[in-house]
Amino acid sequence: MEEYLDILTPSGTLTGKTALKSSVHSNGYYHNTAHLWLYTPNREILLAQRSATKVICPLLWDVSVAGHVDAGETITEAVIREAQEEIGLILSTDQLKKIGVFSSFQTYEKGLIDNEFHHTFIAPLNQPLNTLIPEPNEVEGLKLVTLINFEELLNASGTNSHFVPSNFAYYKLVLESITDTIKNH
Repeated sequence: MEEYLDILTPSGTLTGKTALKSSVHSNGYYHNTAHLWLYTPNREILLAQRSATKVICPLLWDVSVAGHVDAGETITEAVIREAQEEIGLILSTDQLKKIGVFSSFQTYEKGLIDNEFHHTFIAPLNQPLNTLIPEPNEVEGLKLVTLINFEELLNASGTNSHFVPSNFAYYKLVLESITDTIKNH
C-alpha cells in the first residue's frame, strides 16, 4: 500500500498537508527522508546496494538504510522502522547520532522530481553482517568497506559506477562524521 508523506515548504517546514508518495514525486513536493549510516568498531561502513527494481539509481551502492518519513511519523521513528524493514536491524534511539539534515533536490527520468531533506544519522553496527536480512525490493546486497576504501571508492565515483555521483559532497560529510565519531571513542 502506498504511503502518505508530509509536504514541506522549500525550507523544510511542515505545511500541514500530506500526499501520496507518487504524487509527492510527480509534483516535486518537498518531503523528509531518514538516512542511517552504520559503522563497525573495525573502522568499516555498511553499504547497501540499491535493488535492481529501484526507479532511481538501481544497483548503485549507497547509504546503509534510507526511506521516506511517513505522514505523522517522527524522523527517529522512521529511521528505526526503516532499519528493521530494510535489513532486519533492531535499534533504539540512544544508539542514534544525528549528524545533520541535507537537502537533495533532483529530477530523474520518467518525470520523477525528488525534493528531499535527508535527516541523517550514524550508529554502530554491533552484529555480524551475515545476521542482517536485506529486504529484496529495497536492497540487492550489503557489504562492509573500510573507511579508507570508502574514500577511494568515493574519489573514483565519477568513473566507477559505485556511488550515486550527485551525492559526492554528502558522502564526504558522512565519512568525516563517522571518522570523527570512531576517533573519539
